[in-house]
Amino acid sequence: MSGITVFQAKKIVTMDPNLPEATHVAVRGGRILAVGGAGCADQWGACTRDDRLAGGVLMPGFVEGHAHLIEGGIWDYAYAGYFERTDPNGRVWPASKSLGDLIATLSQRNSELPDGAPLVAWGFDPIYLNEERLGRAHLDQVSSTRPIAVLFSNMHLMCVNSAALELAGFDQDTQAEGVVKDGQGAPTGELQEMAAMFPVMRRLKIDFRALSQRESAIRAYGAAARRAGVTTVTDLYAQIEGSDLETLVRVTSDPDYPVRLVPALGVAGGQAEDAAGLVRQLAESSTEKLRLGAVKLMTDGSIQGWTARVNWPGYVGGQPNGIWNTAPDQIRTLCDVMHRERIQMHIHVNGDEAADVAIDAIESAMARHGWAGHGHVLQHGQMMTPAHFRRCARLGISVNLFANHLWYFGDQHAALTIGEDRARRMNAARSALDAGLCLGIHSDAPITPLAPLFTAWCAVNRVTASGRILGASQRITVAEAMRAITLGAAETLKLDAEIGSIETGKRADFVLLDADPFEVGAEHLRDIAVKATVLGGRVHLG
Repeated sequence: MSGITVFQAKKIVTMDPNLPEATHVAVRGGRILAVGGAGCADQWGACTRDDRLAGGVLMPGFVEGHAHLIEGGIWDYAYAGYFERTDPNGRVWPASKSLGDLIATLSQRNSELPDGAPLVAWGFDPIYLNEERLGRAHLDQVSSTRPIAVLFSNMHLMCVNSAALELAGFDQDTQAEGVVKDGQGAPTGELQEMAAMFPVMRRLKIDFRALSQRESAIRAYGAAARRAGVTTVTDLYAQIEGSDLETLVRVTSDPDYPVRLVPALGVAGGQAEDAAGLVRQLAESSTEKLRLGAVKLMTDGSIQGWTARVNWPGYVGGQPNGIWNTAPDQIRTLCDVMHRERIQMHIHVNGDEAADVAIDAIESAMARHGWAGHGHVLQHGQMMTPAHFRRCARLGISVNLFANHLWYFGDQHAALTIGEDRARRMNAARSALDAGLCLGIHSDAPITPLAPLFTAWCAVNRVTASGRILGASQRITVAEAMRAITLGAAETLKLDAEIGSIETGKRADFVLLDADPFEVGAEHLRDIAVKATVLGGRVHLG
């Protein structure tokens, strides 16, 4: 009965309705033994008191249910985004607010690279710029001989220079979907979605798997999560090959590694049976801090890139409907096989047409194979309607909505992509909860910064970068938002029996804050600072 540590905090917000608040929590063997006052664990025997958390507000560790391990490695490339960003090492990268800024950033990187190395940048998005569209002519100003690729912030599009187009064999005769052309039929340099991007990525050795699966990236990802108060984080399109699994197990098993990692194997097409067999094999290597056994399916693209699949009336600028990364018939086959094999699916859906296809596919699979407790999740769900949410409720489907989009892209969606009416109900957390759904909200890091308190602020306030409120009726309460980044997100990962609240029997995963989210006021949620995290009873300060 020994080995009990009792942590004291100024206040403990448990997210457990049976005891919403406390001042002490007792931990034994990495699990929560008791919650309450100073004597909560006295009946269990002698205790060691730990006052390192006494100065703050303790909550369940935040759960980031949709992010990507590449956040730990993408910073090898030049950052070229419209908003200032901080990398996992704490370095602040400046913003590129114009094409001139972008060219200056790329020119600086060009001067630093050795001969023969490609220049790769990421984070750019032309939707913010009231200028001509970025094209190969702009990038040729940086270099006409060194291959250059600029990944857009959504990772669904890129722009390349003439040297990169030539390497990929893209010219006036190319007929591939996603290779954008000008009025004369020549490639502009913009490439949309993976089928068009991959030939350039392969030749420039842009390898997301290699970037994310090396030890330094896994450790950087853990450090970034810890600073944000996250104790369980996903890699929601994992590519695990060769020795990757051994590396993941070894790094996450390090007692100093500060998070639980939940990869979902990315499946875009190919043989559904083979993919199901692989994910089952991977699941056998799960550990306390590495949870394998789910898959991520892709459907459409990005709304701000006009590659999401949207229903009538389409895009306000008259752009063609988006691109299927996985064709609807393949989606149906994948859903049927994964559901039959009882493998949880996380399905990317940005546009409402993509949501239709995914829900139809799950419903068909359920009719054929049963399994009411599947826990499948629609990820992003940005254009889902109340009718979609009601269907999901009937089928037991959860949603994890991209609340950060409201601040980063809300103004652009209202003006340029789907218009005011549909933008007001984007990422409709209120409608999802009213339909009775399990709700998570997320950052999709590195697409937007990994910061659950900011994500909660976005869902509660629905304020855009220009300061307007976009869809006031879809705002949720602070309590609902805090649940969405703790217990709700845990439920989307089928881990709510272990994490997401501070109650006896669960993992001792906590975040220490400098203020109480329930007292600071909705407008100040994003200003709360993370002071420490605790994973399995092990304190990680700083």
